[in-house]
Amino acid sequence: MERHYNHSSIHGSYRSRDSTSTTESDPREKIKDCLRKFIAFMFTQVGVGALVVCYAILGAASFMHIEKDSPDEQLENVHQWRQTCVEELWNITTKYNVLNHSAWMLNSNSVLKVFQNNITGAIHLGYNGRASEDIWSFPAALMYSLSVFTMIGYGNVVPKTVWGKIGTIAYACFGIPIYVLYFCNMGKVLAKTFKWLYITAHECSRRDDTLLEDGEIQPIKRKITVPSTACLWVISFYILTGTIMFGAWEKWNYLDSTYFCVISLCKIGFGDFVPGANIADSAEGSHLKLVINFIYVLLGMGLVAMCYNLMCEDVRVKVRELRQDLKNCLDDITLKITVCMNDTKYYHQKQTRNIK
Repeated sequence: MERHYNHSSIHGSYRSRDSTSTTESDPREKIKDCLRKFIAFMFTQVGVGALVVCYAILGAASFMHIEKDSPDEQLENVHQWRQTCVEELWNITTKYNVLNHSAWMLNSNSVLKVFQNNITGAIHLGYNGRASEDIWSFPAALMYSLSVFTMIGYGNVVPKTVWGKIGTIAYACFGIPIYVLYFCNMGKVLAKTFKWLYITAHECSRRDDTLLEDGEIQPIKRKITVPSTACLWVISFYILTGTIMFGAWEKWNYLDSTYFCVISLCKIGFGDFVPGANIADSAEGSHLKLVINFIYVLLGMGLVAMCYNLMCEDVRVKVRELRQDLKNCLDDITLKITVCMNDTKYYHQKQTRNIK
């Protein structure tokens, strides 16, 4: 029996070794293992940040390829309307004598009115006088991708082709969950980092010591939270930096620059103020402005998430302390009422004894 057991155990060990060796040598298992590690890395803080940047770059390249080479029907229509208007005005001028001022004015006004109505309708549909090559540069497409999956939606650059609109729908459906994951993870990382810096600075500047019975001095350990005012100061400083930077670049006043920064970080994005919007008339540094605006908005979203997490923690701690204070106050009131009732009862008993 013992020999049979040893023989079977040896065969079992051989089988286990063979199975492990086959799994280790199997390329499918290696690919699955690499995919698991890659997915686990992409859900970390660094991986999510890299995923957002890569997703934005991929979207920018895709939208630029779709929209840049596509013919702009509105631009062609405007060119045709302008040419037709000029030809009709020339025909009216050659047909009527210049001395017949009333007939010339009547016909010219009717032609110009038709041209004006056409241009007004085109502007309502999004015509801005720029060609697709000027609008869909890579930095502009990068800002468009950012405005889609962050739900800002400036609206100054929009797709006009069918495939561009379909791609925007799919891009938003996949990009918004990635951005939410980035918002949560980046908020936690920045909150931990800023809290560590704040606690370190607090311990260096202020030390609350107490004297123990054996004569040794030990610091009192208390739960330190970042106050909400510190978070507001961080956001204010970040908005001030953007105000000065965009005001100097775009020649905006400080109110308009602050308005743009707050609207962008709050994800409202009206689109009336966008850096580098006039790309065709800007200097060569307009593309760089759009890239820096991309970094500014993406990092600002992380700071907003950080302040949200720190302020929530501060509110929870203060509510817990307030609840404890209220409990202690109620206990004191209950104790005082009990003592007062006992004293009153003792006083009445003593009065009844004196009467007897």
